[in-house]
Amino acid sequence: MHPKIKSQELFAQALNYIPGGVNSPVRAFRAVGGQPFFVDRARGASVWDVDGNRYLDYVGTWGPAILGHANPKIIKAVRDAAKLGTSFGIPNPREVDMARTLRAWVPSVEKVRLCNSGTEATMSAIRLARGFTGRDKILKFDGCYHGHADSLLVKAGSGALTFGNPDSAGVPAAFTQHTIVVPYNDPEAVRAAFAANPGAIAGIIVEPVPGNAGLYLPRPGYLEFLRQITSAEGALLIFDEVMTGFRLAKGGAQERFGIRPDLSCFGKVIGGGLPVGAFGGRGEIMDYLAPLGPVYQAGTLSGNPVAMAAGLAALAELEASHAYARLEELGAALEAGMKEASATAGVPVQFIRCGSMFCGYFTSEPVHNLADAMKSDRERFKKYFHGMLDRGVYLAPSQFEAGFISTAHSAADIEKTVRAAARVFRTL
Repeated sequence: MHPKIKSQELFAQALNYIPGGVNSPVRAFRAVGGQPFFVDRARGASVWDVDGNRYLDYVGTWGPAILGHANPKIIKAVRDAAKLGTSFGIPNPREVDMARTLRAWVPSVEKVRLCNSGTEATMSAIRLARGFTGRDKILKFDGCYHGHADSLLVKAGSGALTFGNPDSAGVPAAFTQHTIVVPYNDPEAVRAAFAANPGAIAGIIVEPVPGNAGLYLPRPGYLEFLRQITSAEGALLIFDEVMTGFRLAKGGAQERFGIRPDLSCFGKVIGGGLPVGAFGGRGEIMDYLAPLGPVYQAGTLSGNPVAMAAGLAALAELEASHAYARLEELGAALEAGMKEASATAGVPVQFIRCGSMFCGYFTSEPVHNLADAMKSDRERFKKYFHGMLDRGVYLAPSQFEAGFISTAHSAADIEKTVRAAARVFRTL
């Protein structure tokens, strides 16, 4: 590895102009120590920093780069679209193409509204759920992140009936008083919340596979339970598939687990690496949106023609290349290799994977929710992160983030990663 001199210089400059030197907090390396590197370029499964170091990348733009970086078909689509104009603020054909594609790929989506980010999608879906049901309260889960809208930045309460407190300065407590937080994978906590708030809960919003506290899986039958109780209580079930959508399967986590939510939120993959978001669901719910209904939502850049072109190219390539079988194969190889490496080194690791998403927790206990995840040895993770980085493997700089495999990764890349991990495990 070359010394990161240019990255250090850039970070010093950035500190003068950007709060914390970064435009998204996790990039600052605060959780692992040290300073972030600055990227010069990316291609396939690799990124190169400004000092010429190459890293095998398992962050993948935090999920969108499912085909790897700088995919030629996406680049061509972006260039062709940009030549015709980068933004119109007027309906364009690609918006219709994207909406038609999302409906075809996700059976629960009858109509869809395009927007510009995952945060915007979840915020709008919750507003729509409240408007459609005429109820105020939303139930979410400890450890599930749904963007940085005020009402969703909520810490976990001390129990199923506790209202959350703001999880960020600048968020008035009044903004979160209608948000109820319960532990994930705990049916009794959900039942208790509905019992304590009869006829008041508009909906449940959930990451079907939580990927923002690391990664842990729904227990068998849990998502089915959420579907059943929301239907019985007259509430809506909202799947936040910003991360899992079009990654865990063609139809996302809801296809993988066989669940049909009322509303779904999307992002990341459907933008091909450009800013994008979308939410959709049952037609009678979606028709509550303006201009047809009383729930207002708008966006100057919604359905941006360049983003739509990139996303359509990505989805077309995913379908044409039989990507999901390949991603499953690569994921299984990484899972087997990492489990063997940690066991051989005698290092307790809970390696959890779902399709092309993964996370390793440094704990000997199973991880089913945020409380379990918090038992992970974060000091050991810091050493692991930097050990892997020194060996040219870039993982998310936080214990509580998922990793992502792309179709650009090869079997040799997986083997290199496992070998690097085996060496690092022996030093922990």
